[in-house]
Amino acid sequence: MKISDIVALGLWPESKKTTTQKGIQELEELGYNLYYIGKNADLYTCPGDEAKILLVRSDRCSVFDIPLNLEIEGKGVYQTAISNNGAKFAQEQGIKTAILSETLDQNLSVAPRCQFMELCKPLEAEIDGEVVQFEFIFRNYLTGSLYEATQKGNDPYGLELSSDLKEWHKFETPLFTPTTKGVKDIPLNSKKVRDVFPEIISSLENLFKEFTKFAEDNGIVIVDTKLEVFVNAKGEWILGDEILTPESSRFITKENFNKANYISMDKQILRNFAKENNWKEKAKDLKAGEKLDVEVPDSIKSEILKGYSTIQDSLSK
Repeated sequence: MKISDIVALGLWPESKKTTTQKGIQELEELGYNLYYIGKNADLYTCPGDEAKILLVRSDRCSVFDIPLNLEIEGKGVYQTAISNNGAKFAQEQGIKTAILSETLDQNLSVAPRCQFMELCKPLEAEIDGEVVQFEFIFRNYLTGSLYEATQKGNDPYGLELSSDLKEWHKFETPLFTPTTKGVKDIPLNSKKVRDVFPEIISSLENLFKEFTKFAEDNGIVIVDTKLEVFVNAKGEWILGDEILTPESSRFITKENFNKANYISMDKQILRNFAKENNWKEKAKDLKAGEKLDVEVPDSIKSEILKGYSTIQDSLSK
């Protein structure tokens, strides 16, 4: 299937930039053609007529949407394995995902970084007179942007939280805090979105609760997670590829959490380093397509990989 076929099916927006650059040789020789280069992963069309693509995770890194010249060897393999675990967990809860069970020939060196994905469209609906796409976020603890909002007396999701709540307050049941999906994620009224998608939100809430319990039983605290819902060619709602992964969730070891050491095992380590070194300010002069030239100590890279390794080892079923 060509990218033009994918666009014609309405499964890829014409406005989204594609590439004519050649991809990994062993894939191109088998008929897989690179058509999109993302910040951290690439997409290939597949031989044949099935509405599917091949996602290939790279070792590239980005923070705060800043593309970096940084690669951490092994990152893509860990992320793919964790993504497969998340998809398996969701499927065991009766939730379909875009990740297909088909696997690439394991003799190929790139195989551990690859997933076959069903092509699908983002879920859309009209909220307050505007058609939007969604990010469905569930939170176990009061922290981050929501804590800052409550401290200022703001109520971005219509949840009526008390400004007296302390940071890291644990909710009896997870909070649902949806946003729009776009260049800037805009908070949406929780009840309004739940009323539009009652069955979807109920299923995802149950998935988050079950995963939280499973992770805690295996030594990891789940702070929150973001789930992206799509619609496949059959009109069924399904989850995307980042399901219960460090790219979509915050994981903290129970040992650290109990010591009030709230460092999550994901890009937060790199974000903290980026803040210390003023990467946001330095990135303001980047031109389109340029990457920020950064130097990161091996100790930071090792710490990031150790986090991924801990998640993979602890949460593999």
